[in-house]
Amino acid sequence: MLIGEFADRSGTSARMLRYYEQQGLVRARRSANGYRVYDEGELEIVRKIRAMQELGFDLGDMSPFVTCMRAGNPSGDECPESIDTLRRRLTEVNDAIDELRTVRDHLHRQLADAKTKEYM
Repeated sequence: MLIGEFADRSGTSARMLRYYEQQGLVRARRSANGYRVYDEGELEIVRKIRAMQELGFDLGDMSPFVTCMRAGNPSGDECPESIDTLRRRLTEVNDAIDELRTVRDHLHRQLADAKTKEYM
């Protein structure tokens, strides 16, 4: 399919697809007239990329998942490098949660202190 149809079906823009291709994540063949032609299988790869980005992954994190999918694994999550990337991201999320809890606790203490001073 041509880039316009592929963009519509994958839920992204033609510009973004060209960028994914430039990053080595998406593959397109060239027709005789030079148009990009995408295979049906690339749709799942683009959908995976978009889903991972929604979870906060960078494009630089996508390669293990794309490679895993191209090796015949349906979700791209099954391969050792993909699992390592998922674990690293989970650690980052847990660290961010811990940091936010610390900030929240500090703000609770500040508010509690402010309320006790208000009534003195």
